[in-house]
Amino acid sequence: MDRDEERVKQVSDFVTRAYIADALDEKALEEAGIFNADTVVVSIGENIEASILVAVLLINRGVREIVAKAVNPLHGEVLRRIGVPRVVYPEREVAVRVAKSLLIEGMVEELPLAPGVNLYEIKAPRKITGRTLKDLDLRNRYGVNVVAIKRGGRIIPNPSAEDRIEEGDLILILSREEDLRRLTSQ
Repeated sequence: MDRDEERVKQVSDFVTRAYIADALDEKALEEAGIFNADTVVVSIGENIEASILVAVLLINRGVREIVAKAVNPLHGEVLRRIGVPRVVYPEREVAVRVAKSLLIEGMVEELPLAPGVNLYEIKAPRKITGRTLKDLDLRNRYGVNVVAIKRGGRIIPNPSAEDRIEEGDLILILSREEDLRRLTSQ
């Protein structure tokens, strides 16, 4: 929901419903069925007050799953204190991803699984191409586990010890960040 018709058009392909209206208008929220939605995302730009007020409206009307964007830590704390179950910091998260991609050579994607353990998609480092996983012995040498190889348009899940890493491969690795950095460093 947004007052800006162009913004609504931009997201309409990615959401179940998109509305042109003022999110602070409780009647508009009611008519749009927002209070009956399974999940509501509050992503009001820099207007912290509007973000908080919309969250209060949603909480007061019993919306269970609310994801709210915070623009700074204090905003996030206020959202949590009023009862928003999930607060996200997209700008900060993007900044961290960019920083990590600069620290870990060839990193394409990162998926946190548990504290300190992530699934990474990286471009195969040159130093490991042309060799089998058995010869590389990555688990013992670096503490990383290759869980899949992406080659062209296909994926090799759970690669065997005899699978070879080729130039241009993307590899999915389960590891700690520091172990992956040792692998990717030249």
